[in-house]
Amino acid sequence: MSNEKKPNSAERDSEYAKRRREFRDAKAARAAPEPGSRSRGQPPESIHLYGLHTVRAAMENPSRTIRKMLVTRNALARMEIENPQSLPFPVEMVSPQDIDKLLPPDSIHQGVLIEAKPLRLRKVAELKDATVVLVLDQITDPHNVGAIMRSAVAFGASAIITTLRHSPHESGVLAKSASGAFEMIPYLQVGNLAEAIEELNHLGFTTIGLDSAGPERLEDSLTGEKIALVLGAEGKGLRQKTANTVSVLARLDMPGAIKSLNVSNAAAISLYAARKHLDT
Repeated sequence: MSNEKKPNSAERDSEYAKRRREFRDAKAARAAPEPGSRSRGQPPESIHLYGLHTVRAAMENPSRTIRKMLVTRNALARMEIENPQSLPFPVEMVSPQDIDKLLPPDSIHQGVLIEAKPLRLRKVAELKDATVVLVLDQITDPHNVGAIMRSAVAFGASAIITTLRHSPHESGVLAKSASGAFEMIPYLQVGNLAEAIEELNHLGFTTIGLDSAGPERLEDSLTGEKIALVLGAEGKGLRQKTANTVSVLARLDMPGAIKSLNVSNAAAISLYAARKHLDT
């Protein structure tokens, strides 16, 4: 019979925790970016924007830096640009197939593409004078976010706040889905959404989390002169920490047989209700 002392449960748990930490540290080290590279979750250094509405809006945005344009003769005529040499960036006449090569399959570019720098990332503190803000909790589909942007601009929202990770970065797909609206509203991406919501609370916003099981109707939760509407991803909804951070959880009452909406539709209805509250 061996006299060697067997480790008790606390010692085994401690050893297991130590090994788990070592494994996580080694995994993090392998995933660390090389010096000078952009870390995961960071926006790109340049993007391709395409489509007539998207490119027109980018050209009209004084905050947008355009590096060059690739355009067909037909698209140039549709944009009513008579003298491309007068533009403050290089213009290259190309065929539609030349643009196809630069974009994902099935991209509808309408014969025009620009290479541009991403817009400056804004900070939540810059929203102190805003009245309506949208906060998106890990909504990953750029088509949904683009549709939400159109509604946000239509109802006069001041900004959209979303997460740096698990949310679409500025891109051609997102801008095309927004059909020009991307250039008209600040798109803030933050590392910690709960902290951003806390900052909105301190700035005087009533932060309202949309939840199908919310204890209040949205109409009854709209108070004050500054509203931040917080929407979660379809299916998952708001994350628990997000739900714990907002001022109130509210629901959209729907008398019909279907009790849930596409998130872009829910955003539009919520924005309409918020605007109606602020304008009365």
